[in-house]
Amino acid sequence: MRKTEKLVAVYRARNTMEAQVIKGLLESFAVPCVLKSNAASSVHFFTVDGMAETEVMVPEALAEVARGLIQG
Repeated sequence: MRKTEKLVAVYRARNTMEAQVIKGLLESFAVPCVLKSNAASSVHFFTVDGMAETEVMVPEALAEVARGLIQG
């Protein structure tokens, strides 16, 4: 991933564990990704109004590929 590439969210996980599974899937198909969360997962073990939600972010150019892999 280049630093100048725009990242877009392709999946919103309920927690970090779910996001890690999706990240592993994408990376196994050579789709680079990062996880973005607004709250520390050690504080929020579950989602309340999206507080523990984690977004899976990929380069914009690979977003459709990533969504296709996630949907199966």
